[in-house]
Amino acid sequence: METAIILAGGKGTRMLPLTEKVPKVLIEVNGRPFLYYVLENLRKSGYERFGVVAGYKKDQIKEFLKTGKYQAEIIEQPEALGTADAVYKAKDFVGQNNFTVLNGDNLISAEDLKNMIENDGKMHVAGYRVEDPSKYGVFIIEGDRLIKIVEKPQEYVGDMINTGLYRFTPKIFNYIDKIGKSARGEFEIVDAITLAARDGEVKVKKISLFWKDFGCKEDIPKMEEFIREEQLVLSCQRT
Repeated sequence: METAIILAGGKGTRMLPLTEKVPKVLIEVNGRPFLYYVLENLRKSGYERFGVVAGYKKDQIKEFLKTGKYQAEIIEQPEALGTADAVYKAKDFVGQNNFTVLNGDNLISAEDLKNMIENDGKMHVAGYRVEDPSKYGVFIIEGDRLIKIVEKPQEYVGDMINTGLYRFTPKIFNYIDKIGKSARGEFEIVDAITLAARDGEVKVKKISLFWKDFGCKEDIPKMEEFIREEQLVLSCQRT
């Protein structure tokens, strides 16, 4: 049974004032909460079990999960201590199984989500090529192996950025145990991935169809138009 962990613990400040009443993942897009599209693409990709890491307005997310009859559980993150902390909170939920992690405010094609189901003993990170990588974490790669991640590089080091879509083995928790807080006071999953990469544990996969961010209010009409025109939510292949 394939497991996906959805990170949905943020307060969504860039979506204010909408997020005063609902968590960002429940903001409506074409009449449905955004989380619906995330879950449906995962389900169509072969994932059957979902853990949603949430803190802010988690009870609303819990109620939504009940209405969709998903095999999903809320994994509580009482304090927003970073992405590594969020993943670590899922340790008991995933047990000794490999699992996929993604951000709850990203829409990724079902085909690319399916491609992350990999059980070769390595961890996998998904990259996406962009024209201006300076605002993102950029992968340094040799073949299909991740060497390191350079955050917001001032000089060009590559154009494949970190999308926040990962396939982890349980080894990731050992690496999280080794990291400290970043300069902004959070435990960052990229720091744990960097340690794993140094040990040759991480491979890179390329997003082949699409990766869309749902980060601010201006993204709402763009997302609505994209979903209407492409009709990709209920299919694992482009129609």
